[in-house]
Amino acid sequence: MKTIAELQALRDEMKGKVGVRREGEYRTKILVGMATCGIAAGARPVLAECVKEIETRKLKDVYVGQTGCIGICQFEPVVEIYDEDGTKTTYVHMTADKVPKVIAQHVVNGSPVVEYTIGANAN
Repeated sequence: MKTIAELQALRDEMKGKVGVRREGEYRTKILVGMATCGIAAGARPVLAECVKEIETRKLKDVYVGQTGCIGICQFEPVVEIYDEDGTKTTYVHMTADKVPKVIAQHVVNGSPVVEYTIGANAN
């Protein structure tokens, strides 16, 4: 990104892809930390890959969105996944390359990718 116009264009494009769903219209919610620290650490490609994977797999009951600072800057990029039962899993040091595995294993099959979680990376 070199200009504000490019950033606004990206925002508008992602808003169109992500969409807004009301409570209860999805079984899983994926939030990507997009505060300054997350963006600096590479959250934009992570968000884009999340959207791409959800679109590719035609998962209509999964919400992908952005959130502000999650408060663990040293672990950015951070992705939080809320399952249908309200369980939250926090993925840290995420990259676009890790997203397909997380979507396939966690979102589709219900089994978190433990090695990418904050519990496995706390040291």
